[in-house]
Amino acid sequence: MPHDLVLKSGRVIDPSQGIDRVVDVAFDGARVAAIGPALAGTEERDCTGLIVTPGLIDLHTHVYWGGTSLGVDVDAYARQSAVTTSVDTGSAGPGNFPGFRAHVIERVTSRVLVYLHVSFAGIYAFSPTIMVGESHDMRLMAAREAVAVAKANPDCIIGIKVRVGRNASGPSGIQPLEVALDVADATGLPLMVHIDEPPPTYADVVDRLRKGDILTHCFRPFPNAPCHADGQVREAVLNARARGVLFDIGHGMGSFSWDTSRKMVAAGFWPDTISSDVHAMCIQGPAWDLLRTMTKFLALGLSLPEVVARTTVNAAAALRRPALGTFAIGAAGDASVIALEDHAIDLEDVIGEIVPHPQMLTAQGMVIGGRWEAAGQ
Repeated sequence: MPHDLVLKSGRVIDPSQGIDRVVDVAFDGARVAAIGPALAGTEERDCTGLIVTPGLIDLHTHVYWGGTSLGVDVDAYARQSAVTTSVDTGSAGPGNFPGFRAHVIERVTSRVLVYLHVSFAGIYAFSPTIMVGESHDMRLMAAREAVAVAKANPDCIIGIKVRVGRNASGPSGIQPLEVALDVADATGLPLMVHIDEPPPTYADVVDRLRKGDILTHCFRPFPNAPCHADGQVREAVLNARARGVLFDIGHGMGSFSWDTSRKMVAAGFWPDTISSDVHAMCIQGPAWDLLRTMTKFLALGLSLPEVVARTTVNAAAALRRPALGTFAIGAAGDASVIALEDHAIDLEDVIGEIVPHPQMLTAQGMVIGGRWEAAGQ
């Protein structure tokens, strides 16, 4: 019996199983059915010369399009970047999550998972002309409501989000993080924390995080970089990693620095996950999308399988969703088909430094729930 869909003759990279070879991947219904040579399918897609990975997971996005000023169209983004799972990190809080669920999550083709913001209205004033940090006002920290909404939506809410820093929390300082930690504890969910310029300091934040919590924007520029000027990684960062705190890139418009990245790499400190923090103000640069961010880590010397691991199995582990990010038989029927093209590209960071690279990753197609989806704008 032929399988429903087979991706033929691609270079399959599945770090969850140690696979890196030319082979076929088959899907039946919405699940992975087989990996092997010469598989037959009712529908077949020739992937010769292309790279086939488990569905890419962008662990930091903003996709509440129409509901927040920073949201992007998630299906258009998926086609642009071959991302099958976009994880929205705090666009919505408990006050507007029902609209996010009804008008975006339940209507789109690609999968959307959510870190629910502890702020009642989420990130509500983020644009080129209006910038109000939602964590400035402690009256918006909606602990009870966030717990109730998270517990009522376990299928898509996978964590709690909070933003702290001079821009995000201002006079509230680190207090919103304390509220968010209580919410994460009450729900049994991991916490993702945004950090920008001090105060609070990088050390103040990571010192409070628990095993499985995520510090996003982990390679941000000075001030509040994870390392000292001489390249020595801050002791608080090393201690946090030792107790199981996860470090995510979250590139965005202000949170990826070539200088910081080179110092952290030289110290042997790679991120656990790579994400774009794509939103309306960085989708046309400097972040662009997940594939552009992944290309930057190829330029830093990380191998392609290691880059793929940080956008598949590692991201799935952070989400506590083991059926994602793998081609294990019976796993979610998601795949990303990408190319590593010999096309020179200038890779910019958030402060304007350009690093040229001779290759770039591009989207060629994807499988979501066992169905083929074309790539492109």
